[in-house]
Amino acid sequence: MRDTFGRTIDYLRLSITDRCNLRCRYCMPDDGVPDLSHHDILSYEEMLRVARVAVDMGVRKIRVTGGEPLVRKGVIDFISRLSALPGHPEITLTTNGLLLADSARDLKAAGLSRVNVSLDTLRPERFFAITRRDGLDRVLAGLEAVQCHGLAPLKINMVPIAGVNADEVADFARLTLKHPWDVRFIEFMPVAGDLDYGEEQRFAADRILGALAAQGKLEPISDARPGSVARLYRYGGGLGRIGVIPAVSQHFCGECNRLRVTADGRVRPCLFSVEELDLRTVLRSSDDDIHLKAVLASAVAAKPEKHRIGESDFQQGPRHMHGIGG
Repeated sequence: MRDTFGRTIDYLRLSITDRCNLRCRYCMPDDGVPDLSHHDILSYEEMLRVARVAVDMGVRKIRVTGGEPLVRKGVIDFISRLSALPGHPEITLTTNGLLLADSARDLKAAGLSRVNVSLDTLRPERFFAITRRDGLDRVLAGLEAVQCHGLAPLKINMVPIAGVNADEVADFARLTLKHPWDVRFIEFMPVAGDLDYGEEQRFAADRILGALAAQGKLEPISDARPGSVARLYRYGGGLGRIGVIPAVSQHFCGECNRLRVTADGRVRPCLFSVEELDLRTVLRSSDDDIHLKAVLASAVAAKPEKHRIGESDFQQGPRHMHGIGG
């Protein structure tokens, strides 16, 4: 699939649940949110149909997200069925890591290729402050399980925020000295207006690079993969890689290759889109895939040239990140 700006769209991010076993402060409001009803969430059969049609239209990679995807019953079998689709797309997963230690072996056997773990601190007391839950020890055990079972390369996504956890950038970077992991620092993205941070707390890419350079010389690494969003570096002698993702200050929209489908069956042309197209109604009203293809094609056509963060006309939507898909 190609959009109106000539970009090849071959990557589908598929959220399978809005539920999560953490309550991260930049993802969910203090008082929580009501869970979507069972009827509102797409069934696995409906999601498989979306994935099959998307692969038929040119999608080559599917990332399973949430919420926290591992809390949904039957996720291992679902991933197995995704990996067996005609065309055999690459299947990856984004998770908070709490349930990885118990599921890494089965995920690998099901055909999962790689795992991204969202982790914003290495300090137990701060983990609780950020997520409103305990469990850092379980996440760290999950990282080791992922490495043990060959879901490589493991990617750790950290969002540094000044006054919250930005003082741990160096600690995260040092993980790459001893482990063959990708540690990626992502600029905070203001998805929902009621969960924003002030400009002074947003830790932009130049500040991230400054903190990294203070720990040692960074060696740039080229990455020729289509749609790659991270600027990659390595410390001399390190086993892993360091990525910096300037999602806001130096957007990578010109390389965007993705669509997002929410757990309740909406397809978003862009993470920051206010616009959503309804897949669920089409899925439940017709068995003819031509209508489903038409909605996906419309979403591709609706992809903007770039996000509008920082522009006077930028609008933050009502959905929080857990409801969009991380």
